[in-house]
Amino acid sequence: MKLTAALIKSTVVAALGGLLFGFDTAVISGTTGSLTSVYRLTPGLLGVTVSAALIGTIVGAMFAGIPGDRYGRRDSLRVLAILYVLSALGCAFAWNWDALVVFRFIGGLGIGGSSVLGPMYIAEIAPAAWRGRLVGVFQFNVVAGILLAYLSNFLISVQHFAINMEWRWKLGIAAAPAAIFLALLFAIPRSPRWLVKKQRIPEARSVLQLIGEENYEQELQEIILSIDAEHGHADEPLFSSKYRLPIFLAITVGMFNQLSGINAILYYLNDIFAAAGYSQISGDVQAVAVGLTNLIFTVIAMSVIDKFGRKKLLLVGAVGTAICLAGVALIFTANRHRNLLLWLLVGFIASFAFSQGSVIWVYLSEVFPNRVRAKGQSLGSLTHWLTNAIISFAFPTVAAWSKSIPFAFFAAMMVLQFFVVLFIYPETSGVTLEQMQKKLRVG
Repeated sequence: MKLTAALIKSTVVAALGGLLFGFDTAVISGTTGSLTSVYRLTPGLLGVTVSAALIGTIVGAMFAGIPGDRYGRRDSLRVLAILYVLSALGCAFAWNWDALVVFRFIGGLGIGGSSVLGPMYIAEIAPAAWRGRLVGVFQFNVVAGILLAYLSNFLISVQHFAINMEWRWKLGIAAAPAAIFLALLFAIPRSPRWLVKKQRIPEARSVLQLIGEENYEQELQEIILSIDAEHGHADEPLFSSKYRLPIFLAITVGMFNQLSGINAILYYLNDIFAAAGYSQISGDVQAVAVGLTNLIFTVIAMSVIDKFGRKKLLLVGAVGTAICLAGVALIFTANRHRNLLLWLLVGFIASFAFSQGSVIWVYLSEVFPNRVRAKGQSLGSLTHWLTNAIISFAFPTVAAWSKSIPFAFFAAMMVLQFFVVLFIYPETSGVTLEQMQKKLRVG
């Protein structure tokens, strides 16, 4: 099947949610100094300011599946776009610290919801042969958004705004792409699989034709059979024994993604380098270097994910991340060879981006049947963000006690992941979502 203009447009528009996801996640890193000075924040209050979005993300991921099923993936993405706009403008014009925290929380709702509905929408319109690469566009945009946030922070910093204006520009600039995202969402179709769930068969057929599905009638009948809405199976409960394997896959892929230590390392990257004696290295340069590495290896992974397969990428990445993390642990244990720290962390970022970073949202969007995909995607995303929160909050305390233990723990988790993936995870590349349902023996 060839890529049509409608399919490409729908993918790019839905993936813009990933760009805002990445931007809003990373942009706060360039405002902490200004916010601390302006609002006289204690370390604890600064932590609340930063983590407000993370709490919103958890809530957004937890409940996004409900409107996604009721009102559709596309229309729910429009609501998330409005939340992004409100958050950016609210942060830019925040009249006090309390208002800032509230609008950061609203932005987090958008991030959490996007992590569920964006990849799900793309997976449900993408042909099997292209699904990994098309859903991978979402992850590419997340990484691009992070890099864009670092670059935006740098460009605004060199404008020498007053201290009370600089952070407002940094946080508020996201309103522009968020407004564009909202406008473009009115130019893409609904998910054909959601339309079948609502028994709107003619509309689903039209969408399949629009996106260029060659055997659209056969594809439509397979979707109808997998959902079986006529017999009341369109909205089944997620937690039943027949879905135990997809549930296990979703929970573990979400957990292992964060048990690699990726976000803890990114959040505290400057502190890690400082502990190794790299205090003279510019934080901005470190951030851009990490962001570029992340972007480059995400692109490489996207180019091979459908041919190489999701499972192989996870296995290769588990080996690479485990070796690099073990190396970092040894450096801090022996207190020697600190000149290798930068290269090991760059290697870790490359291994992560090539594997888990690119696979997680693709895999979560594939392993659940049409009947429970929104609920399942919410479960996997919620697990990801909860594990992120726990590890990010625990990391500074554990690292203060022993700098090597967190990295040794992360390395051990990657070894465990290797064997779990090797013996339990199915390969999802190259099969339709309906065939995947049969492969996992569910429904």
